[in-house]
Amino acid sequence: MAKQYSTFPPSRSGRLAMLLGIVLCFVSASFGGERGLPPEDGKLRIVVFGAHPDDAEFKTGGTAAKWAKSGHHVKLCSVTNGDIGHWQMAGGPLALRRAAESAAAAKKLGVTSQVLDIHDGELEPTLENRRLITRIIREWKADIVISHRPWDYHPDHRYVGILVQDAAFMVTVPFFCPDTPHLTKNPVFLYSSDGFQKPYPFRPDVAVAIDDVFSLKIDSLHELESQVYEGGASGSEEFVRSVPPANDVAGRKGWLKQRWHDRQTREADRYRDVLVQLYGEEKGKAVKYAETFELCEYGRKPTAAELKQLFPFFDE
Repeated sequence: MAKQYSTFPPSRSGRLAMLLGIVLCFVSASFGGERGLPPEDGKLRIVVFGAHPDDAEFKTGGTAAKWAKSGHHVKLCSVTNGDIGHWQMAGGPLALRRAAESAAAAKKLGVTSQVLDIHDGELEPTLENRRLITRIIREWKADIVISHRPWDYHPDHRYVGILVQDAAFMVTVPFFCPDTPHLTKNPVFLYSSDGFQKPYPFRPDVAVAIDDVFSLKIDSLHELESQVYEGGASGSEEFVRSVPPANDVAGRKGWLKQRWHDRQTREADRYRDVLVQLYGEEKGKAVKYAETFELCEYGRKPTAAELKQLFPFFDE
């Protein structure tokens, strides 16, 4: 039986904008110049996998912007299309809308966006999906791969973590997905932050100060309207009424900035010791906003010096 979704219909201009956004997103991600791949210029190549078209932006938007400002190449890849991630609309219209939002957020950050066409809430750690993730990492020739940890409240988050872990060795195996050239050097794999305690709590090896790009991150998250201003799957009419109206852009950004001020300040304060270790005592203690990452034991094992090359921010 076909799925039935309730939706609120966007305006005609809104439908056209969403359709154009998704077309441009997929063209830039999949078909433009050697499938939209970056040039061979010696710069770092980073892929961030999130389960939905907001996860990578939420967890790594500031760090992605810092890499991009230095000329490095970042792809934010949503492994599902987010088509049930709203309280009032779903299905194709929502998938189109969220892909367009993700593409707009990526443009603000100066990075690439890709949204895979897998139903939200239905991701599974299958062989087919392992091949898909492996190919994406290989095509980008990634130096760094970031994902969720493989334990989380949401099954899609968990399975993104598992799929990326399962790809961590396979990206170097020549006869696995032989249609896509294998990597001769394994990327460094990391997890983005979370608050889950079992089987063990998140323990960062890297903490990045994002004070200088915090406003840029807010500008990018502002584009994720369905999630930040309408509450996504957990939203409601009451929630929408609590947010400044759409015609009050300054009010909305102020509201959003306060929420993320609290969130990124907590992250910096919680892992202050890592910031001090990486930036030195004076700079580390002065950081207001941070994003943090934990090394995965799979993939390449970087030295402390190599980590500073991969995250070239600590001597700024």
